[in-house]
Amino acid sequence: MSLPDRKEDEVRRMLEGPHPAVPPDLAARAVQRGQRIHGRHRAVRTAGWVLLLAAALAFAVWAAVAEPWLVPPADTTPPLDGW
Repeated sequence: MSLPDRKEDEVRRMLEGPHPAVPPDLAARAVQRGQRIHGRHRAVRTAGWVLLLAAALAFAVWAAVAEPWLVPPADTTPPLDGW
C-alpha cells in the first residue's frame, strides 16, 4: 500500500466511525477561559496607561525644573569695543 492510499484509508475510517462527542461543559469552560483572557488584557492595558501617564508626569516635572527651552548663560562677556 502506497503512502497516499494509506492516508486515504485513514481518512475513510475516521469519517465512517462514530462522531466525537462534545463535552457537556465545553461552553462553560470556553466562557471562563474567555473571561480570564479578557481580564488579563484589561490588566495589561491598564498597566500600560498607568506607565504612560507616569512617564508623561516625569517628563513634565523634568521640563519644569530643567527649563530646556531657555538659552544657557554665556560663559564669557561680549567684547566692549567702545571703551
